[in-house]
Amino acid sequence: MISWYHSWVAAIRIARRDAWRAKGRSLLVLAMIALPIVGVSAADLTVRSAELTTAQELDRRLGAADAEIGASSMNAPIYQNPKGDRYAPVGGYDTYVPGDKSDQPDPLKALPAGVEVVKDSVGRAKIRTTHGLLTTDLREVDTADPLVKGRITLDRGRLPREAGEIIATTAFLEQSGFFVGSTVSPRGTDLSYRIVGAYELPSALAAVEVIAPPQTLLTPVDKALRAGDVPGVRADTKYLVKVGGDGFTWNMVKEANAKGLLVVSRAAGLNPPADSDVPLYAQESKDLYSMDGGENAAEMAALATVVGLAMLEICLLAGPAFAVGARRSRRQLGLVGANGGDRRHIRAIVLSGGLVIGAAAAVTGTVLGIGLTVALRPLLEEYLGLRWGGFEIRPLELLAIALLAVVTGLLAAIAPAITASRQTVLASLTGRRGVRRANRVLPVVGLVAVVAGAAIALYGAVSDMGSLVVAGGSALAELGVVALTPVLVGLFGRIGRWLPLSPRLALRDSVRNRGRTAPAVAAVLAAVAGTVAVATYQNSQDLQSRHEYVAELPSRHGLVAVTDNSAHKEVPAVREALSKEFSLSVRADVERVVVGRPGCDSYSSEAGCGRTELVQPKEQRCPLHDPANRATEFTDAQHKELRKDWRCQMASHYTANSVVVADEKLLTALAVTDPGTVAALKSGKPVSFSKQNVKDGKATLRLITDTDAADAARSKGEEEPGEDKVLAVHQAPEGVEGWGVELVLPPAAAKAAGLTTAPFGSYFALDGLPTSEQRQALDGRFDTMGVDAEFKIEQGYQGDNSIVMLALAIFAGLVTIGAAGIATGLAQADAEADLKTLAAVGAAPRVRRTLSGFQCGVVALMGVVLGSAAGILPAVGLRLTEAHEMRKRVADGYEMVRGSTREVYVPIAVPWETLGLLLVAVPLGAGLLAAVVTRSSGALARRAAG
Repeated sequence: MISWYHSWVAAIRIARRDAWRAKGRSLLVLAMIALPIVGVSAADLTVRSAELTTAQELDRRLGAADAEIGASSMNAPIYQNPKGDRYAPVGGYDTYVPGDKSDQPDPLKALPAGVEVVKDSVGRAKIRTTHGLLTTDLREVDTADPLVKGRITLDRGRLPREAGEIIATTAFLEQSGFFVGSTVSPRGTDLSYRIVGAYELPSALAAVEVIAPPQTLLTPVDKALRAGDVPGVRADTKYLVKVGGDGFTWNMVKEANAKGLLVVSRAAGLNPPADSDVPLYAQESKDLYSMDGGENAAEMAALATVVGLAMLEICLLAGPAFAVGARRSRRQLGLVGANGGDRRHIRAIVLSGGLVIGAAAAVTGTVLGIGLTVALRPLLEEYLGLRWGGFEIRPLELLAIALLAVVTGLLAAIAPAITASRQTVLASLTGRRGVRRANRVLPVVGLVAVVAGAAIALYGAVSDMGSLVVAGGSALAELGVVALTPVLVGLFGRIGRWLPLSPRLALRDSVRNRGRTAPAVAAVLAAVAGTVAVATYQNSQDLQSRHEYVAELPSRHGLVAVTDNSAHKEVPAVREALSKEFSLSVRADVERVVVGRPGCDSYSSEAGCGRTELVQPKEQRCPLHDPANRATEFTDAQHKELRKDWRCQMASHYTANSVVVADEKLLTALAVTDPGTVAALKSGKPVSFSKQNVKDGKATLRLITDTDAADAARSKGEEEPGEDKVLAVHQAPEGVEGWGVELVLPPAAAKAAGLTTAPFGSYFALDGLPTSEQRQALDGRFDTMGVDAEFKIEQGYQGDNSIVMLALAIFAGLVTIGAAGIATGLAQADAEADLKTLAAVGAAPRVRRTLSGFQCGVVALMGVVLGSAAGILPAVGLRLTEAHEMRKRVADGYEMVRGSTREVYVPIAVPWETLGLLLVAVPLGAGLLAAVVTRSSGALARRAAG
């Protein structure tokens, strides 16, 4: 034991000395191993620091209060969990009957006497900014109250004290272009507020919000908006409560739940009750919405695979560097053998090199990871959107990450250690290479792994086992190819007889010295295989997306529309801006049918707001979509058959306003040329593009004024109450596309039916192709007007993965050049005697450069060719898996797209441009770079005998 200890101490000392002498090579290997450690340790520190404790989360939400209480959306008695982030109606959703919205519970009545209460109300409105409009949360709360302390962090300025003053989040100031001291005004009002301070929400740094004192913001803005005949601000009110004593206990929470109130309690969160005392868990499982364990296992397996492949790549890159060190130290190792050292001592010295550099990389990577995280903490917090609760360092996790570096260094040094230990003492002292016997077991293992991996991947692709099995099989096959690399390198040597002198020498040298060539080729292979796999999968998906793309409008036709119904008065200005910036062949102005106030949201349930519905005749309704039926009433066979029924065909397109009022110009803007349809609309007759809505030449438009009653009737499978307008219409022939528009009413027909309308935009057709400058100019006009408008022009499929492909090729190229460069450096160290001989017999100085370039290029070319072949398998497997899953959905009758059963189209498209770049440009670039950085002449010296 003592002898073993002392021998390893001596080996480590020798390795440390050698590493210090060869600083360049040591730093290269250290950087390769330490770089992933920096990233992983920084990621660990970031994740752990960003995880807030329950106490920290409650402090940021409750401030100094004991609880937050407010009405739930159920408007009925509820059960909740202790954290207050999950609840359900008593008895479950099957028996749930919503209460009257006008009879919501009052939280204040559920509180005991003598408690401290702070009202916290939040609404939403649009505020005019220097760029246009910005949707902003409007909050009313007394920021000076002690209970609010801890909920916000004042960054600069002061808190608001009186009406007309607000504070704004830093995110609001950045997005709006305002600053402390600016005056802001909500859209649709003449009110103005001065920003007196900037703050942030520690757990929501990206929140766009302003705060004002109570009763100074929401109520005035709501009144001003309603006075302008637009929907007001709907406020959500909660109360911060300070009870004292034991706080807001779980029993108090359950009493509030019985009154329909939802509570976030500090006491229940910090000291949660037993599951048996939580009624919600008795009604439904505690883990009802938790992530399935299988998904966690799959994620861990995927993570382990990625880490394993990353370590393999580093080992393959670093292994030749250790081989270089062992080769240059062979005389020293020979002296160790001559003085009584055996193979164990030789292996220990080389392995100690991996141990020393791995340990140095572990320390360096961990320290840099900690320092990088500390330095980038503000940026990381901004990116994650929350302030950390502290800087969390978990020593055991960092130690485990650091051990990865040590293990990687040892694994990278194993092959060079075994090779060095097999050298005889005489060969090491004289510099002779000796005769190396090829390993016959490794190729067999590699071949078995390739066959087994390919079989597993293909089986996973055609079975229900999924993509995880495909990925595992592909990884196994890739490892098999890596094991076969020495044999494959030997096969490449057979083409040397047809090559000129320099490439023939380079190829011969690479084949004869497979111990250094194979790891470099394998490293290139692994990087290129991953690149080709991702590129092939990406290119195949892009081709599939192009095939499945469905245009929203005819080519070079478009739509401009305000996204907010309350902006209907600004539509004429929007249309004028469109006509000024674009050359239009036609512009069709369209209006929508209004029920109630014109500024109401399309599906608003506020008083005075309504909506329109196209009523399908009962016999033409799809049984699967009819509320009177339940999906469970149909068998799988009936499901599949009904989905082929014309009544159940899905619409090819969708638009927010499917019922429009317009003249015959709209048909031109929608590229509708059917003579009968054009003549009908021109004569003043409504036109329908959906035959499900028309029976006996008539369509029914229902005006719904009581949206709550309509929603309740729909949920019960009953007819929605409303006023029906029966219109004689012209049904467009089959194949005439309305592009989402289901019914077009001429202005005269809408007026005759007693319908109220409001403008919302225009459909149009362009004279030529739109330019980016025109789009930017139009966006600028919209910003100046302070209006949110949807603007789209149909230009066909615009998918572009060229940047992704280029990035992948660059990544593979860098790894290839690095691995090939390492192998070339080792080749030059080995071939120095040959180079001296060439110089002695009169070879030109450029031969050294040429030979070096070809040595690097040969390694790169072999790795790229093998990697390209290996990378196809995982991409093919994943695509076949997707095709199998899609066919299964189609067979079950659930995959429906664009009105008919989906055609299974899952292409496998090899990105030949990327492959060509890898096969030609990368080896050529690697070779030229090696030739450039190699000295054209070396010191002439006597070649050693042998």
